[in-house]
Amino acid sequence: MRDHEARPGVRVLDRGVEFSVYSENAAGMELCLFTPDGTETAHLPMSHERSNMFRLLVDGLKPGQRYGYRAFGRYDPMAGHWFDSSKLLVDPYAREIDAPYRYDPRLGQYGVETADIVPKSVVVPDLGDEPGHIDLPDGAFIYEAGVKSLTKLNPHVPESIRGTVAALGHPAVVEHLQKIGADAIELMPVTAWIDERHLRDLGLTNAWGYNPVTFMAPDPRLCPGGIAELREAVEALHKAGIAVILDLVFNHSGESDQFGGTLSFRGLDNATYYRLAEDDPSVFINDTGCGNTIACDHPMVRRYIIDSLRFFATQAGIDGFRFDLAPILGRTRQGFDTHAETLDAILSDPALKGRTMIAEPWDIGPGGYQLGHFPAPFLEWNDRARDDMRRFWRGDPNMTGLLADALSGSSHIFSVRDQHVTRSVNFIAAHDGFSLHDVTAYVHKHNGPNGESNRDGHDENFSWNNGIEGETDNGVVLSRRRQDIKALLATLFASRGAIMLKAGDEGGMTQYGNNNAYCQDNETTWIDWHAMDDDLIAYTGELAALRRQFSVFSETGFFTEDEVTWLRPDGDSMSVEDWEAAECDSLSVVLSTTERASGRPTRLAILINRSHGEMAFRLPERDAHGWHSLADRKRGIVEIALAPRSVSFYAEMLSEAG
Repeated sequence: MRDHEARPGVRVLDRGVEFSVYSENAAGMELCLFTPDGTETAHLPMSHERSNMFRLLVDGLKPGQRYGYRAFGRYDPMAGHWFDSSKLLVDPYAREIDAPYRYDPRLGQYGVETADIVPKSVVVPDLGDEPGHIDLPDGAFIYEAGVKSLTKLNPHVPESIRGTVAALGHPAVVEHLQKIGADAIELMPVTAWIDERHLRDLGLTNAWGYNPVTFMAPDPRLCPGGIAELREAVEALHKAGIAVILDLVFNHSGESDQFGGTLSFRGLDNATYYRLAEDDPSVFINDTGCGNTIACDHPMVRRYIIDSLRFFATQAGIDGFRFDLAPILGRTRQGFDTHAETLDAILSDPALKGRTMIAEPWDIGPGGYQLGHFPAPFLEWNDRARDDMRRFWRGDPNMTGLLADALSGSSHIFSVRDQHVTRSVNFIAAHDGFSLHDVTAYVHKHNGPNGESNRDGHDENFSWNNGIEGETDNGVVLSRRRQDIKALLATLFASRGAIMLKAGDEGGMTQYGNNNAYCQDNETTWIDWHAMDDDLIAYTGELAALRRQFSVFSETGFFTEDEVTWLRPDGDSMSVEDWEAAECDSLSVVLSTTERASGRPTRLAILINRSHGEMAFRLPERDAHGWHSLADRKRGIVEIALAPRSVSFYAEMLSEAG
């Protein structure tokens, strides 16, 4: 193999296995081989290529071989170098590891052997033919879920696979996704992570997985069958027409700051893989709030990111990716760049063509809030729409125009670059923050169980409690909360752009006011299926069906005057004074659309009453077939008494198809 053909990772050949690992600053590299019980059987020097690749072909090795690396060089943290040959290092390109990552103080102690506490990389060959994938439709309904939280307590899933990726392909899980009408499931991280070091002393563990060490290998706790298990689950979901999106973390690693451990990147080449302060390379730039920041603009790191995406796309059939703290992908020494090479590489790679890309468009570094500034066709989590929907239903003043903009796809945000289309992913709750139920039941966060004296998590949640803080058996309060949940769900499903629902929110799941439940790997985050509200689940499915019924929700262009009319409750058009009124508890919108099944042009009316009393609405009359309710199919409707705290939908068919 010629030097210019060298590539990082492992290649399984007829004669053996070839190992390649990249380091610009290491003076030497050893390959260490292990038996399944962890016994080291060999440590072999690797040849140093001109391309900064260390390479070695070992005859006779087979898939399943355990291995790791030891890097030699300067241990000089003040200069940004952390080489320590006593540290066994996991291959960044490892496709499988034989045990979960576990925090141990020895990982951060120079000269202390760690082979007994570091997982071993496992040689895994390609799985064969590339599986197919599903193109996510515009306006898709995305269901965000943690594998364990979704399946751990599901009584219809065999106990042997509960809490694992295999459970995702079980008919009980698939049928639930079909019942609520999800187009895609977005999986919170399944790649192997390590618990934050402070959690051990608190007796807590990471429940979310946003603290990876390497970026390819699935976590053995969630996915004991490795990439083959993930592929099988994806195939089962694909058969049901459900796409799979992976949430990936390329912004930091679980090696953390200077007080963290040496597991992979730090020991292989700290100065290459991490962004260090230019004037003081002992300092880790912390644009992530997690202790370090991956140097995504480095050519080899860029290659690693692209190779990771290709791996999941071609080996497991993953249909899309959500990028945690995505501005890091576009950061250079000068700051965030919409046209950064790494972002361009993701969008232009042939193997990723047709896959959905979703950005969480903020980090905590300088200029870190980049909503609306990612290159098309990236979709973007829209926290402004989230906050505006919550604030409207909380009863905040001057919210009419902001709610209308959120329903319309947030043109004031996305028209800056795309001019004509929205790339918004609208949501009201996500894994990070209150659950949808808790938005209506808690004014304050209740994060005491996290062990940080309630200092963690956002203080402002734009939430309300309907009169009693927290859980209660008061029937009146419970009824009001349930009505608010339905109103929030309907508002979300009525919005233009993709929409996202947090798993459990369709059934009124509570997290007991914890808005930062990352360390609650327990009943706080596991869905209690016995407690789920079947009526709310059915209502979610009805909203999804309505969304699919009309073409307006799968279109991404911003509304023109011919497509949308905003009305007062009396049926007259909204005036400037109406829009600017501080106190306005209603909003009516009439949309021009098409009913998919019949192809008939249709007017769709969405009526919103946030007041605590019944409100009279009048629909605009036209010489047509008349308005009918999409809830109960009653026809000939013009005057409507809309229930308190509710959203209703009405349709008017204008002509026969063709």
